[in-house]
Amino acid sequence: MPLLSDALLLQIMAIAPFAGAAIAFFLPTYARNWAAALAWSVAFTGLLCAILLYPHVTDGNVVRHEIRWLPTLGVSLVLRLDGLSWLFSMLVLGIGALVVLYARYYIAKKDPVSRFFMFFLAFMGAMLGVVMAGNLVQLVVSWELTSLFSFLLIGYWHSNPSARDGARMALTVTATGGLCLLLGMLIIGRIVGSFDLDVVLNSGEAIRNSPAYVPALILVLLGALTKSAQFPFHFWLPRAMSAPTPVSAYLHSATMVKAGIFLMIRLWPVMSGTEAWYLIVGGAGTATLLVGAYSAIFQHDLKGLLAYSTISHLGLITVLLGLGSPLAAVAAIFHVVNHATFKASLFMAAGIIDHETGTRDLRRLSGLSRSMPITATLAMVAAAAMAGVPLLNGFLSKEMFLAEAVA
Repeated sequence: MPLLSDALLLQIMAIAPFAGAAIAFFLPTYARNWAAALAWSVAFTGLLCAILLYPHVTDGNVVRHEIRWLPTLGVSLVLRLDGLSWLFSMLVLGIGALVVLYARYYIAKKDPVSRFFMFFLAFMGAMLGVVMAGNLVQLVVSWELTSLFSFLLIGYWHSNPSARDGARMALTVTATGGLCLLLGMLIIGRIVGSFDLDVVLNSGEAIRNSPAYVPALILVLLGALTKSAQFPFHFWLPRAMSAPTPVSAYLHSATMVKAGIFLMIRLWPVMSGTEAWYLIVGGAGTATLLVGAYSAIFQHDLKGLLAYSTISHLGLITVLLGLGSPLAAVAAIFHVVNHATFKASLFMAAGIIDHETGTRDLRRLSGLSRSMPITATLAMVAAAAMAGVPLLNGFLSKEMFLAEAVA
């Protein structure tokens, strides 16, 4: 008999970030090492739990744990881990652990470090709540928590007016999309007769054939497209670049903007395959891909360039999901992982350059490879992966994209 049951591992993954955030609240304001060690320990513990659960989610298996919440109303909290949620959990926890190490040295000593890691861990917990939710309403609650904690992280330097404005805009757009998502989920629950995710995933025909399918689809996609900065809701992401670079590397490359992508992948089996899905998802993705790429050409700010590039790549993933073919969905998931790795690396490289030179203006930056050879090498490898240079991960997913688009 295993020392730790699957249910206990799931509970540790879900609760540890929030428990860590509560502990960070009581740490001294400038307890830099203690706060970073706490955040890293939480991320590493969750990562270890996910690794231990891996054998149980292969071959289409699902690990599930139900916690009685409001038994008289028949409402339960459901923790659910399958292959898709396991992959996204690994992204949330693995890249989170790396960003914690980066933030330990990036955040200035005069900043309230404990507050930063408190918000960081709470956001990590909310993201895990989204990907591990086994109930539609529970997913929406975690979804809105990610909007709340991202608002606090983007506006961490609250003395900066642009940070405050960017945080307000991000909250307004994503929280409004979250309300639309709630309405969409309520309609899906009404169609299916249950909010349980397993029941929903087995009711694809009922959902697609329902007269309420199109309203539900539009509302759900409004939530997903706003969260993932898809056209015409893309404008909030560049404004959020006033956040500390660890926040940009974590939220705006690997986690928060991927929540909308995750939702579309999660509901892909039951909502895709229709003309409405193809037109809305494919149209929004194509417009985002082109608008993001075109806007990136004219950016002088290094993080602004990466922000519009992120928008374009999210559009590429959305186009793949809009195509409706199984291999295109596989390519979309593959590019999610690729994008998270190379874009988080590039954001952190941008933060190092800004930290060391005092500017992110590309017109004033040149010859850094001589004074920062390690950063330059890593940034060039990550940029080459983003560009799709052969033998790097970005090349493979982009080739899959082109092949599926032609097909």
